[in-house]
Amino acid sequence: MNTTERNGLIQRYAAGFEEVRNALGGFTPEMLTARLFEGKWSAAEIVQHLADSEMTSALRLRNLLTEDFPIIYGYDQDAYAAKMYYNERDIAPALEAFRGARATSLQLLERLNEEDWQREGWHNEHGRYTVETWLKIYAAHAHNHAQQIVRLQQAFQSKS
Repeated sequence: MNTTERNGLIQRYAAGFEEVRNALGGFTPEMLTARLFEGKWSAAEIVQHLADSEMTSALRLRNLLTEDFPIIYGYDQDAYAAKMYYNERDIAPALEAFRGARATSLQLLERLNEEDWQREGWHNEHGRYTVETWLKIYAAHAHNHAQQIVRLQQAFQSKS
């Protein structure tokens, strides 16, 4: 990956929180917790997931940058949603955790040198895992979930 590609992904990563926040515009408390699609999360569950995922990803990035060939562990996101009361908790602290974790990781990304970009570890589910792998995943992650939130909003509008 060249510097231009990295910078584009960093910009996308930086914009992820705002895209999610904007997607939540117009949601009522009732809409936030409604499960409109079988087997899919509500908007509140998506936000809670983003907070947990972002905090996890922040640690993954730091492990990659500071440890020699760290093992990166996956987690069961559906178990998190079920066992951590995702649909019952206020999303405001989750949004703040998501924003804060992303902001601190962005500060790191903007300062990485070429040696930092070459660091790698091993993901227990996916194999080789580099700083660039991390960036590709998390540059898209929030945007993908923002699109899910928009689809929920559209489903509410079509029901009205």
